[in-house]
Amino acid sequence: MHQIAAAPFPAPRKKKPLYQELYMQVLIGVLIGVLLGHFAPDLAVKAKPLGDAFIKIIKMMIVPVVFSTIVIGLATVGADKNIGMTLLKSLALFYVLTIIALMIGLIAVEGFRPGAGMHLDPKTIDPSQVATFAGGAKKLDTIGVLLHIIPTSYFTPFGEGEVLPTLFIALITGLGLRKVGKMGAPFLAGLQSFSEVIFAAFGMLMKFAPIGAFGAIAFVVATNGLRTIGGLGLLILTFYAACLFFVFVVLGALAWFHGFSLWKLLRYIRDELLVVLGTSSTEPVLPAMLYKLEKLGCAKGSVGLTLPLGYSFNLDGTAIYLTLSAVFLSQAMDIPLTQGQILVMLMIMLLTSKGAAGVSGSGFAALVATLAAMPDMIPVAGVVMLAGIDRFMSLGRAMTSLCSNAVGCVVLAIWENACDRETLARELDAGYAPVDSPRRTWPASPADSGQDSCSNGVPHSKRN
Repeated sequence: MHQIAAAPFPAPRKKKPLYQELYMQVLIGVLIGVLLGHFAPDLAVKAKPLGDAFIKIIKMMIVPVVFSTIVIGLATVGADKNIGMTLLKSLALFYVLTIIALMIGLIAVEGFRPGAGMHLDPKTIDPSQVATFAGGAKKLDTIGVLLHIIPTSYFTPFGEGEVLPTLFIALITGLGLRKVGKMGAPFLAGLQSFSEVIFAAFGMLMKFAPIGAFGAIAFVVATNGLRTIGGLGLLILTFYAACLFFVFVVLGALAWFHGFSLWKLLRYIRDELLVVLGTSSTEPVLPAMLYKLEKLGCAKGSVGLTLPLGYSFNLDGTAIYLTLSAVFLSQAMDIPLTQGQILVMLMIMLLTSKGAAGVSGSGFAALVATLAAMPDMIPVAGVVMLAGIDRFMSLGRAMTSLCSNAVGCVVLAIWENACDRETLARELDAGYAPVDSPRRTWPASPADSGQDSCSNGVPHSKRN
């Protein structure tokens, strides 16, 4: 069985005018949305369906993209025995980063003390409002969360669009495909063609990102108002300072230690960062991130495993938000916390931060779940005062988590010897990879590939 021919190196990409670049179009959409939301809020509210429609359209692509990426990656890259170790290394790195993020949030809020002197009395807060927010909190049931990863049927994740159950069935399918060898070649070839079509369609849909970002941010500004930032401005500044420290110091050091530039990586994913800025959610850019990390030279199997896992277990922006907001409320309510109570709170947050994946504003629900789990320490009623600024903080949560997952996936690929360092350096120096550019192709079956763990089935001399 012959190998599918790989495309040669593409011709140098002619630089587009700045106004035709997607990141600039998204930025313009965000700025127009902010202005419309501030000066014409009644009109801006009507733009909400534009943002909702874009997010729904992109989210419908997530399951087929994740499924095909993981199955093809497992069928053509690496060995069965490496999968378990890759998962363990991923979870270890993600939990270490989460712990660091929790500590940074704690240090920032203790250092700036944005809640000091507010003297908030929780008894003055309307209980009905508290019930509204608490109703969205999930119960802390570790066993239930783990069992939820297993879908009720093989096809359930395709209908419900959840990432972790999709990851589960893709793992099973990919391993099964490896077992049958050449007999699975027709299925693999069909899935490869399907993957190309899905990514091509996704590249077309991403052209609507500026409209989606405009509608989403216009609604946020119109309903919350820039004036809501004023009363809690120090809290917001403290939060963003903590996020910037985590990204440029912690993630920057991690990237430097592994031989690549954080700044170049952020430049490489600037389109995705701006889409997240406009939509307050990382889910719409999951397919694009899978593509771009693979384009950077990370093996398809490595990226397919670690990025979806990171979307559920590496939400460092949410981790910073949880410690910072909880301690802020204790300061505002004049409730001193002992070291023992802070330790208990951090342990609870290690769990609740993992249940805040995907949906915009889910970090707020995770905060409610955290406070509900320790009612004798900080009253849940305090979350009401944060509701007005949550969407503004949601932007920072989502962008910080996206940066962390991008760096984490490259680092994990390097750990697994599943990253072509020459490709990584070349792509980062080039600085840009449009989602609709030519994609790599893969061998027809694992038995025919003869590739190493970095090659994705395409010889180094032929990869684009």
